[in-house]
Amino acid sequence: MTATVTRTIPGDATECSQILAQATADRRTVRIQGSGTKSYLGDVGTTDIELGTERVAGVIDHVPADLTVTVGAGTRMADLKVALERAGQFLPLDPPHADEATVGGVIAANSNGFWRARYGGVRDLLIGTRTALADGTVARAGGRVVKNVAGYDLDKLLVGSLGTLGVIVEATLKVLPLPETSDGLVARFERPDEAFAVAHAIVRAAARVEACVIDRTDEGFWRVAVQARGSGPTVMRAISDARREVAARHGDAAELADALDRMRELPARATDGAIVKVSLPVAASAAFAENAARLESFAALAVDAASGVARVHLTNEDDAVIRDAEALLLAARMVGGSGRIERRAERLRSRLLTWPNRPNGDFLMRRIKEAFDPAGILEPGRSAFA
Repeated sequence: MTATVTRTIPGDATECSQILAQATADRRTVRIQGSGTKSYLGDVGTTDIELGTERVAGVIDHVPADLTVTVGAGTRMADLKVALERAGQFLPLDPPHADEATVGGVIAANSNGFWRARYGGVRDLLIGTRTALADGTVARAGGRVVKNVAGYDLDKLLVGSLGTLGVIVEATLKVLPLPETSDGLVARFERPDEAFAVAHAIVRAAARVEACVIDRTDEGFWRVAVQARGSGPTVMRAISDARREVAARHGDAAELADALDRMRELPARATDGAIVKVSLPVAASAAFAENAARLESFAALAVDAASGVARVHLTNEDDAVIRDAEALLLAARMVGGSGRIERRAERLRSRLLTWPNRPNGDFLMRRIKEAFDPAGILEPGRSAFA
């Protein structure tokens, strides 16, 4: 269990930087807290200070004509969605915990959803940041326009850093006009090869869909959820093509309803056992999912057909969960993929580490961490490199 001695809530970047400078001088460790939706990530232990970002929030600048928005990092994604909708725009990110997640948390965790293959991920949409560093300075990177000057793209270092390099206090992101219409379907199949064949055909079709995800139901069926958004003719063609692929393999199609939302929120719902998240070559995802469903601890899975990112939820006796989680990570590495334990029950934290094996780039990332935070005060244990 994590424990904190002091909670502090800075009101701006300057105050935040001063807190970090004092913490560095006193060698006091800092945990960064937005809305807390992803506090289960990493192997963080006891910290001295919890730094909240809720006061560093709100829309700072929105230029609809430039398709950019600048917000405080503590801004909830749901609040940003409402603000952009007033101007007929949206941020094309659909991360888990969508209602409560903050912009800073989404960036720090590199939290992407099923729209990634269509619009790009956090790295592609982030164009500028202000970050409070451990030495008390406030660093700017990027800018507030889509075309920035050439140079080192320091913003990208913060994406997925889990707060170990600095406290993001402001971010500028690309936005898009709201789509004219939306439609979708969910199809059911008896065999995984049928479901994955349909999904792969759909994501390769000329009319691109926004999301295409496979899961397995409690009854043992395999489902393909498809969503298309955009102009009327484009959406109509995409869903028509999808229905044709489903019919060709004798699947049962129905309305999408909330199927895609439930698949996306698997990390929020699966609080017991463990969730293994892997990134696979697309061609290997079908065999991986089929083997995962045969595991003793298998409870649920969701596979993004376009990106090859899969999450598997395992629930059973602790020893079985640990054994099956390790087997999934090994299976991912054997096909050229990578993985981690994304979430696990509190009782499993000491026995099931987030990164059982060192990720690629370990040496370089450790040098970057030492340059940004030489005292090691920021989020100790949160990242594989911290």
